[in-house]
Amino acid sequence: MRLLLAVLVLVVLVLQYRLWFAEGSLAEKRRLELQVETQTGINRELRERNAVLEREVLELQTGNDGLEQRAREQLGLVREGEVFYQVVAPEDEPDAGAETGRQ
Repeated sequence: MRLLLAVLVLVVLVLQYRLWFAEGSLAEKRRLELQVETQTGINRELRERNAVLEREVLELQTGNDGLEQRAREQLGLVREGEVFYQVVAPEDEPDAGAETGRQ
């Protein structure tokens, strides 16, 4: 009887070890759940960024309006016959940034 009891206690201890610490344990399950949550957030951010980039590509492919807007904003280009005015803030007002306007 004592031998049977010892074997049962040993089996319970082995099963408890596997439940808490071994491969497939509850701790590993929780770690994997956290990893899935983190990766899901990263994937969501990347999907949103890809959607923005896809819209920009479609705009650039469909017409010159998006291309012209980018040229004006990023390169400071103006059309022929347009006048470009750049307003520079006085030096005694350091908070006022340079403002640009096109006519």
